[in-house]
Amino acid sequence: MKIVEKRENDICILTPVGRLDVNNAESFREHLLRVIADGTKNIILDCQSLDYMSSGGLRVILEGAKRIWQVEGKMVLCSLKDYIKEVFEVTQFDAFLPIADSVERALKEF
Repeated sequence: MKIVEKRENDICILTPVGRLDVNNAESFREHLLRVIADGTKNIILDCQSLDYMSSGGLRVILEGAKRIWQVEGKMVLCSLKDYIKEVFEVTQFDAFLPIADSVERALKEF
Protein backbone atom coordinates (compact mmCIF):
# COMPACT_ATOMS: atom_id res chain seq x y z
CA MET A 1 0.00 0.00 0.00
CA LYS A 2 1.19 3.47 -0.88
CA ILE A 3 0.54 6.46 1.38
CA VAL A 4 0.46 9.93 -0.15
CA GLU A 5 1.14 12.73 2.32
CA LYS A 6 0.34 16.41 1.75
CA ARG A 7 0.22 19.45 4.03
CA GLU A 8 -2.39 22.17 4.10
CA ASN A 9 -1.16 24.73 6.67
CA ASP A 10 -1.01 22.79 9.96
CA ILE A 11 -3.13 19.88 8.67
CA CYS A 12 -1.59 16.65 7.37
CA ILE A 13 -3.63 14.94 4.64
CA LEU A 14 -2.86 11.23 4.39
CA THR A 15 -4.19 9.32 1.40
CA PRO A 16 -3.77 5.55 1.65
CA VAL A 17 -3.87 3.91 -1.78
CA GLY A 18 -5.06 0.32 -2.20
CA ARG A 19 -6.01 -2.03 0.60
CA LEU A 20 -5.64 -1.43 4.33
CA ASP A 21 -5.56 -4.98 5.62
CA VAL A 22 -3.53 -7.36 7.76
CA ASN A 23 -0.68 -7.31 5.22
CA ASN A 24 -0.01 -3.58 5.50
CA ALA A 25 -1.83 -2.30 8.60
CA GLU A 26 1.46 -2.20 10.53
CA SER A 27 3.24 -0.04 7.94
CA PHE A 28 0.26 2.34 7.86
CA ARG A 29 0.26 2.39 11.69
CA GLU A 30 3.96 3.29 11.75
CA HIS A 31 3.46 6.08 9.21
CA LEU A 32 0.44 7.51 11.04
CA LEU A 33 2.10 7.41 14.47
CA ARG A 34 5.30 8.94 13.07
CA VAL A 35 3.30 11.88 11.66
CA ILE A 36 1.74 12.40 15.11
CA ALA A 37 5.07 12.00 16.92
CA ASP A 38 6.56 14.65 14.62
CA GLY A 39 4.11 17.18 16.07
CA THR A 40 1.10 16.99 13.78
CA LYS A 41 -2.13 17.59 15.70
CA ASN A 42 -4.63 17.69 12.83
CA ILE A 43 -4.99 14.88 10.30
CA ILE A 44 -7.33 14.21 7.43
CA LEU A 45 -7.49 10.63 6.21
CA ASP A 46 -8.51 10.96 2.59
CA CYS A 47 -9.93 7.54 1.71
CA GLN A 48 -10.75 8.23 -1.94
CA SER A 49 -8.14 5.69 -3.12
CA LEU A 50 -8.80 3.11 -0.41
CA ASP A 51 -10.31 -0.02 -1.93
CA TYR A 52 -10.69 -2.17 1.18
CA MET A 53 -10.32 -1.91 4.95
CA SER A 54 -10.11 -4.82 7.35
CA SER A 55 -10.59 -4.81 11.10
CA GLY A 56 -6.83 -4.30 11.36
CA GLY A 57 -7.20 -1.05 9.47
CA LEU A 58 -10.00 0.06 11.78
CA ARG A 59 -7.81 -0.73 14.78
CA VAL A 60 -4.97 1.41 13.39
CA ILE A 61 -7.30 4.35 12.75
CA LEU A 62 -8.69 4.06 16.28
CA GLU A 63 -5.17 4.01 17.74
CA GLY A 64 -4.21 7.05 15.67
CA ALA A 65 -7.35 8.91 16.76
CA LYS A 66 -6.59 8.21 20.41
CA ARG A 67 -3.04 9.54 20.00
CA ILE A 68 -4.36 12.66 18.26
CA TRP A 69 -6.84 13.27 21.10
CA GLN A 70 -4.01 12.95 23.65
CA VAL A 71 -2.30 15.94 22.04
CA GLU A 72 -5.64 17.79 21.78
CA GLY A 73 -5.78 17.38 18.03
CA LYS A 74 -8.41 16.16 15.60
CA MET A 75 -8.74 13.48 12.93
CA VAL A 76 -11.31 13.70 10.13
CA LEU A 77 -12.03 11.02 7.55
CA CYS A 78 -13.21 11.90 4.07
CA SER A 79 -14.12 10.55 0.66
CA LEU A 80 -15.07 7.09 1.91
CA LYS A 81 -16.56 4.67 -0.58
CA ASP A 82 -20.04 3.57 0.49
CA TYR A 83 -19.00 0.06 1.55
CA ILE A 84 -16.14 1.43 3.69
CA LYS A 85 -18.34 4.15 5.17
CA GLU A 86 -20.83 1.44 6.14
CA VAL A 87 -18.11 -0.29 8.19
CA PHE A 88 -17.58 2.93 10.17
CA GLU A 89 -21.33 3.28 10.71
CA VAL A 90 -21.86 -0.36 11.77
CA THR A 91 -18.96 -0.17 14.24
CA GLN A 92 -20.21 3.27 15.36
CA PHE A 93 -16.80 4.81 14.77
CA ASP A 94 -18.66 7.61 12.99
CA ALA A 95 -20.00 8.66 16.42
CA PHE A 96 -16.57 9.97 17.42
CA LEU A 97 -14.70 10.34 14.11
CA PRO A 98 -16.08 13.04 11.80
CA ILE A 99 -16.63 11.92 8.21
CA ALA A 100 -16.74 14.46 5.38
CA ASP A 101 -17.64 14.04 1.72
CA SER A 102 -14.43 15.62 0.41
CA VAL A 103 -11.07 17.00 1.45
CA GLU A 104 -12.44 20.52 1.02
CA ARG A 105 -15.26 19.82 3.49
CA ALA A 106 -12.89 18.02 5.85
CA LEU A 107 -10.65 21.11 5.94
CA LYS A 108 -13.64 23.12 7.20
CA GLU A 109 -13.83 20.83 10.28
CA PHE A 110 -10.69 22.48 11.71
